[in-house]
Amino acid sequence: MLNKVMLIGRLGADPELKYTQSGSPVTSLRIATDESYNDRDGNRVERTEWHRVSVFQRQAENCANYLKKGSLVYVEGSLLTRKWQDQQGQDRYTTEIRAQRVQFLDRRGDNAQSDGSRHEGGPRRAPGHQQDSAPRQDAGYAAPTGGSEAMARDYDDSPFPSGADTGMDKVPF
Repeated sequence: MLNKVMLIGRLGADPELKYTQSGSPVTSLRIATDESYNDRDGNRVERTEWHRVSVFQRQAENCANYLKKGSLVYVEGSLLTRKWQDQQGQDRYTTEIRAQRVQFLDRRGDNAQSDGSRHEGGPRRAPGHQQDSAPRQDAGYAAPTGGSEAMARDYDDSPFPSGADTGMDKVPF
């Protein structure tokens, strides 16, 4: 059996770094992919699909430190559907991509922010994150079933791998 997802898209928001109760980093990404086609009448139709992605361990910290809204990424992983209960006790389901590999596709000099400035001075840190101290505990975040340690394998830890032009410049944000 095979459960494999491969995406190339742009982040629709800055990465959100949290820590599990055991102190393992987990970053959530919202990634947009788009496609366009001509309908029966010959009109151009553009469609954007949004994906939730969870990244674990060192790669989670790299994503939080070096990615931002608009960054172009390649994500490889698997689909995971989690069941949870809302405040009224109703069963709810969330489908996300559990990333095994995230590759940054923007070139090093392409870190331009939307206001035209550039990200300078090293990696960004999540609010409240201190490099040499123990990770903070977020009571509101529960580790995915199976634990993030099980997913911490075969990561490409390079913060700036070489990329390619993918034509993803028309993502609407």
